Amino acid sequence: MSQHKVKRCIGNYELGRTIGEGTFAKVRFAKHMETGEPFAIKIINKEKILKHKLVDQIKQEIATMKLIKHPNVAKMHEVMGSKSKIFIVLEFITGGELFDKIVHGGRMREEEARRYFQQLINAVDYCHSRGVYHRDLKPENLLLDAYGNLKVSDFGLSALSEQVRDDGLLHTTCGTPNYVAPEVLNDRGYDGATADLWSCGVILFVLLAGYLPFDDENIMLLYKKISEADFVFPSWFSFGEKSLITRILDPNPMTRISIPEILTDAWFKKNYKAPVFYEDFEITLDDVDAVFDSEEHHVKEKKEQKPVTMNAFELISLSKGLNLGNLFVPELEIKRETRFSSKCSANEIVSKIEEAAKPLGFDIQKNNYKMKLENLKAGRKGNLNIATEIFQVAPSLHMVELRKARGDTLEFHKFYKNLSTGLKDVVWKSEDDMHDNLKE
Repeated sequence: MSQHKVKRCIGNYELGRTIGEGTFAKVRFAKHMETGEPFAIKIINKEKILKHKLVDQIKQEIATMKLIKHPNVAKMHEVMGSKSKIFIVLEFITGGELFDKIVHGGRMREEEARRYFQQLINAVDYCHSRGVYHRDLKPENLLLDAYGNLKVSDFGLSALSEQVRDDGLLHTTCGTPNYVAPEVLNDRGYDGATADLWSCGVILFVLLAGYLPFDDENIMLLYKKISEADFVFPSWFSFGEKSLITRILDPNPMTRISIPEILTDAWFKKNYKAPVFYEDFEITLDDVDAVFDSEEHHVKEKKEQKPVTMNAFELISLSKGLNLGNLFVPELEIKRETRFSSKCSANEIVSKIEEAAKPLGFDIQKNNYKMKLENLKAGRKGNLNIATEIFQVAPSLHMVELRKARGDTLEFHKFYKNLSTGLKDVVWKSEDDMHDNLKE
């Protein structure tokens, strides 16, 4: 372990742990090597997006994020490219998803829900003023910073005004079913602004109720409920809340309330604070094309040869809001990832995980000290995919992170319990043990 480690660097950034993963991209923690400032870098595989003809969509996502400079929207700092990858440098947001806050805390107090909704409307209003429609607004795409401020993220499904057809409407059906407006489902074209507003109305209902207004395991029945705005308010909703949500969840987009009307609503206006920010109007998209087309603008990648070293800041940053007490959560609260530490060598940990996962029906792909586990049998939400990464915390101590990349969360919990049985000789401390140590 005393050997020199080659750290992976991209341009002026040193890459750390993976903090998110999708089909075509992953997001990694990074720090600027000169300033030490933390960032999140979205890494997109060029070969995959070329194969699936997604270049224009990725360019659109980057162009969209460059257009939006607002305190309630996740900020993009720069975009870089190498021969095989695209790197989007993003603001590092430590407070987690609004979705997690609802899952763990349930419905919110009126004042708290209103503040988040006001910030959401501020962000959406600004995006629409720049001709940008998000099209996948939901609590999972709303992040919270260390101060509890809302940040809209993930413009992967957003549409620019240039995509509007001659009839003045968008025609791509996308988004998450429970939050999608009825006109998006009927495939006759829709206005991006009014469709986004419907999603905002669903989000407000969820914040105040703690559950979805439209939900059904049968997708056709779900669509029927959405199309008819068939939902019931819980008993604790106030008149002001019911009135505003009813006007937003109007199945007719022509009569649905607009943002200017929301801004004058009595319930919405209470304790309202208008956003204050400086806007940089000199925006160029030259670098967006350059990272795809020009090798002159490519940055060099240094490959990892050893497990990534995790320093104290990165360890703390695993916790929402930089609160050490939340770093290692009890097992029942685990949502999409969990961790344990081990005094075994990195190679031994990899071998032991492989031995324990194979009998559980998982296909295993290894890449240095990272592993991808895929259940060959489809579950409730498709095949369960789990990403595993090993970090060196000290010369004789490693931390292992298991993160659900795809599939059902409850199935991930069950998998982790079964895997733990086969890793008794590897695990030095579980999350509960580490949590207790931190409190001491």
